[in-house]
Amino acid sequence: MSSDTTPVLEVKNLSVALPPGGDRTNAVDKVSFTVKPGEIVCLVGESGSGKSVIAFTIMGLLAKALRPVSGEILLQGENVLAANEERLRELRCTRMSMIFQEPMTALNPVMTCGDQIDEVLSTHTKLDAAQRKAKIIGILTRVKLPEPERIYASFPHQLSGGQRQRIMIAMALVLDPVLLIADEPTTALDVTTQAEILKLIAELQGSQGTGVLFITHDFGVVAEIARRVAVLRWGELVEMGPTEQILSRPQQAYTRMLISSVPSIHPVHRGVRLEKETVLRTEKLGKTYSAKSFFQKARVVKAAVDVDLDIRRGETLGIVGESGSGKSTVARCIARLIDPTEGKVFLGTTEIATISPSRLRPHRRRVQIVFQDPYRSLNPRITVGDSIVEGPMNFGLKRDEALGRARKLMETVQLDPNALDRYPHQFSGGQRQRICIARALAMEPELLIADEAVSALDVSVQKQVLGLLDEIRQRLNLAVLFITHDLRVAAQICDYVAVMSQGRVVEYGAAEQVFSAPKHAYTKSLFAAAPGRNWEFGKFAAA
Repeated sequence: MSSDTTPVLEVKNLSVALPPGGDRTNAVDKVSFTVKPGEIVCLVGESGSGKSVIAFTIMGLLAKALRPVSGEILLQGENVLAANEERLRELRCTRMSMIFQEPMTALNPVMTCGDQIDEVLSTHTKLDAAQRKAKIIGILTRVKLPEPERIYASFPHQLSGGQRQRIMIAMALVLDPVLLIADEPTTALDVTTQAEILKLIAELQGSQGTGVLFITHDFGVVAEIARRVAVLRWGELVEMGPTEQILSRPQQAYTRMLISSVPSIHPVHRGVRLEKETVLRTEKLGKTYSAKSFFQKARVVKAAVDVDLDIRRGETLGIVGESGSGKSTVARCIARLIDPTEGKVFLGTTEIATISPSRLRPHRRRVQIVFQDPYRSLNPRITVGDSIVEGPMNFGLKRDEALGRARKLMETVQLDPNALDRYPHQFSGGQRQRICIARALAMEPELLIADEAVSALDVSVQKQVLGLLDEIRQRLNLAVLFITHDLRVAAQICDYVAVMSQGRVVEYGAAEQVFSAPKHAYTKSLFAAAPGRNWEFGKFAAA
């Protein structure tokens, strides 16, 4: 690590103006902070706090609708706000680089990974083709990608999410920049892959003395890697200090609220088996996909194998595991959004896995799903009221009755009943997810499936929605199937937990037992990889 304490980045009194006509004048308002060599500084805050706006302003990639109106951004003493486009292109990758949140959209799908990194080298260096390839293979090895030669020739879609993110890191670090900006680089990754990426960034930053500006809303990540933390709210810097101080002794009420909203990794529910009727039971449920090609031998993928589950009224069963473990496949088979290839699904006493679509239709209302992304779950062209009443009306309820039910449900999910004539874009992300919950409840289901229903939400909104789901479960005596990759979230809402890996349930039991004494090696590896697992958030020391 470099012993030089001169900041690689100084943000001084930065303000970035929003287009006129909104509730706020500035997206960023008089923000100042520094990043020193070999230091990781985390920017934290909720959506709209200005985290990404600051990052894009530093990189000179700000949207045209936004414009810096005051302050300086000094990269090793050079004010990038005064640099023209040509100079900014010279600085990108050579002295400052950025890792974006979603590698699949950041990478070009029609170029090999090697060619995309080569583009950086051919633009900024005078190395010949052989030297460039050798340097690329070297950086692919450095970021611990297996079979660098194969990865070099692969297209992004041929790699896993974690491998794609490593390609982004390799591209960002290939020219040894002094500043690395990481904008939510682990949000979309599984907990074990996330742990690997965080460790990799820390290792590379430590060995090269690179200053890192890490943007996140995950306090587990903050506890794991940050040296200092800057808390943003509505474009203003609320609080900044050493990580231990911010997490243990926050001075501002907003910081305390954010940290207190982080779910504990210790289960809340005791998982006492309820003597109530079984709402859902699966027996050796399986789903096999077969990909056929004229040029290649058929490829068989077993997405779910011999899955046995059961949920009773008033219980929440969580399914946890990494991407590709089979969680969502099982949920879609249960809801018959896809057809199982084997096994049985009992909804009450009715077996629904094999019945025809015409016989299935009356049972559709009994199982409802709340999906991950509230932005895509609602039709932007119809009012939220029409979205909520559509299902009940399809099952014969008159519009006036359906609207009356919708108004009551808006109160249930703690929204204004008079807002039914508004459109989805007029609500926040958390409010939209509440509307999706109301739409699902409008069908008066026996089983509610929540498929990563809070993973796209800020930590404070996530806490509210989790509390709402738990309250509704108790009040309506619902059975809930809750799918998540976030162990902290599972601990807060689940009575029972099924851990899935490679299509199979590898561990199943009361949440308290699974979390306190996991038996399977895979379950143990999940808990070991959880960021900030040893940190009890929300327990503040005396100021």
